[in-house]
Amino acid sequence: MNSAHSDSQFLNMTTKPVSHLIPSLAIPTVISMLVSAIYNMADTFFVSRLGKSASAAVGIVFSLMAIIQAVGFTLGMGAGSLISRKLGEKDKNAADKYASSAFFAALAFGLCLTIFGLRFLDQLVKALGSTQTILPYSKAYARWILLGAPFMCACFVMNNTLRSEGHAAFSMVALTSGGLLNLALDPLFIFTFHMGTAGAAIATVISQLVSFVIFLQFFLRKRGTVQIKISCVSRSLRDYYSIITNGFPSLCRQGLASVATILLNNGASLYGDAAIAAMSITTRIIMFVASIMIGIGQGYTPVSGYNYGAKKFSRVREAYWFTVKLGFIVLVICSAVLFIFAPQIISFFLDDKEVIQIGSIALRCQSCTLPLHSFIISTNMLMQSTGKRVQATFLSCNRQGVYFIPLIVILPLFYKLTGVEISQAIADALSAVTAVPYIIWFLKKLKEQESMQAVSDN
Repeated sequence: MNSAHSDSQFLNMTTKPVSHLIPSLAIPTVISMLVSAIYNMADTFFVSRLGKSASAAVGIVFSLMAIIQAVGFTLGMGAGSLISRKLGEKDKNAADKYASSAFFAALAFGLCLTIFGLRFLDQLVKALGSTQTILPYSKAYARWILLGAPFMCACFVMNNTLRSEGHAAFSMVALTSGGLLNLALDPLFIFTFHMGTAGAAIATVISQLVSFVIFLQFFLRKRGTVQIKISCVSRSLRDYYSIITNGFPSLCRQGLASVATILLNNGASLYGDAAIAAMSITTRIIMFVASIMIGIGQGYTPVSGYNYGAKKFSRVREAYWFTVKLGFIVLVICSAVLFIFAPQIISFFLDDKEVIQIGSIALRCQSCTLPLHSFIISTNMLMQSTGKRVQATFLSCNRQGVYFIPLIVILPLFYKLTGVEISQAIADALSAVTAVPYIIWFLKKLKEQESMQAVSDN
């Protein structure tokens, strides 16, 4: 039964037209990504009702959540990249090994984050950019987020495992269930139980735990191609090295996002809690829209990995360009909406004149470069899904690391608050330019592999 399903899935991934295959995988994945973004958007919305300092606290702790996501995405994307390629090669045992090893490693790493974070909670939230007025709110929020770290990390692994084998629809169900629960629990814990920012965090952790249980039962009932079993956990350091190095671009991307958020919060803190709140809200909105492109890209990733493993190089190229075009059209529409209605969108979260003024400028600047994410993300995921670790790692470092970190440090020295507002947009433009020679190089190599494969077949 499992073998027949595996063969059917292989045929689907390697023969179905990419114009139908990628949307069929991308739509549930986009929904999953939007739901993940809603976790933080919901917290931002409801906590904003408590005031600027409470709203800013969610932005402060967001960088901590980015660290947790970095661990989960590193193991999940690393294992997922290997799993899709191994399934393309019809090596199911290796796919089971990578999935199982990544899952239990995620639980272990998440537990380490919990222990370390709770032990040094005061120092941690201060390092993340918390001011004295924000400190009580950020500590209350961070404490519960840290308790949920093991489950959050493991959810990322199971989510990416399902996507890598083409089961994006079930992944959507698991994440959506948790997201909807979070929306219901937020006002209950924050306002009815009067738990403030701690209530928002508790709602998030409960929602993540529910998603964890839904994901886990899928694997326990053996409903997919890949299985997670403790007996399949690898004892070889080489396998963990492969998982981590393949997922290293995700670690760089998410880890640098955390560092970038910390620097952004510290830079904005010079201009008061209103600036921190405005940049926090702007970041969440951009991430929410950008998650659409990430979802499209993650719908594309298993198609790329499967076909690269199966040596169907023309489909890898065809799928890449389809993903870039689809993402660009979607993001242009979203960018136009954000640019036109920026003040109204910011005021939806926090009706404060100073916050709206600062946030509107930042949101309009970032919306101008948002369509470039289609090219940046697609190119990065192409490299990662085909095992080009060095190139994928460098490209993933650009947006939030190579460009943004120096910009957020340097520009405010000359342009003050305006420098804070425009740094991310400039970093996005530079990241897109940098990706151009990489995609030219890769497509040239792909053409050579395609020619060699044609000679070999003859």
